[in-house]
Amino acid sequence: MAGNGNPTVRRRRLGAELRRLRQASGLTSTEVADRLLISQPKISHLENGRRAIKPRDVRDLCGLYGVTDPQVIDSLMRMATESDRPGWWVACGEVPYAVYIGLETAASSIHSYEPLVIPGLLQTPAYARAVIEETIPLATAEQIAVRREVRLRRQARAHHPARPFRLWAVLDESALRRMVGSPTIMRDQLDYLNRLGMQPHITVQVLPHGAGAHPGVSGQFSILRFPDSAAGSVHLERFTSDVYLEKRSDVQHYSVMYDHLQAKALDPENTRHFIARAAQELPTATVAAEAT
Repeated sequence: MAGNGNPTVRRRRLGAELRRLRQASGLTSTEVADRLLISQPKISHLENGRRAIKPRDVRDLCGLYGVTDPQVIDSLMRMATESDRPGWWVACGEVPYAVYIGLETAASSIHSYEPLVIPGLLQTPAYARAVIEETIPLATAEQIAVRREVRLRRQARAHHPARPFRLWAVLDESALRRMVGSPTIMRDQLDYLNRLGMQPHITVQVLPHGAGAHPGVSGQFSILRFPDSAAGSVHLERFTSDVYLEKRSDVQHYSVMYDHLQAKALDPENTRHFIARAAQELPTATVAAEAT
């Protein structure tokens, strides 16, 4: 564990181990909270890796769960110490979606539905800057630069051939048609999207307007899966605060929704043709004006 640079990974694995020990002891999270005089949500956050845990808390939980092996206790307390170390994104400055970045970095696969814009992991630098500038009112130049830097660093793992994770993106046609930045930026973005879709670990599907109503009409969502968890997590992006769903029933519900979106969307080959046509249909007169 010490070699892993992602605190979210450490927290999730420590939380999973603490959950296993609690269940083996026969205690519910409510019973644990009552005995330690803390809130039940705190126990849930600790077990889900959503909150840092102090070595003292680990010691108290081990005592409650009947764990007596000093090597096990020392190992868990060491994991707690390491899990409080910041991730790479902290050095970039204020990042409002740090929780999601940690989960994304820990994920083995992501299934994303985007109705309005190209997903951040598939954006060109120019598109990323334009979409940040145009969607965050009153953003300072420094805030824009930080968000763009973080977004591009997030892409490194998705595009790294030696250690990629599985990325599946279903995009509504509106994400292709919405003009972000300029026709030149959009054309480069659509061409880039098609190139990325050719990589074996990235699948892109477009859901055309002609597909009609579908399970994604309520908005964007992503399903993240992790090597150490069968359930995964659902991320719902919101303007001021995101929502994370980790109940198995919630993840299953969104997984079924995603299956329906994949079925209604164009297959990857027809998606590439659709994206190419969308790029060709972009206005050219504006492009010529930009060059003068």
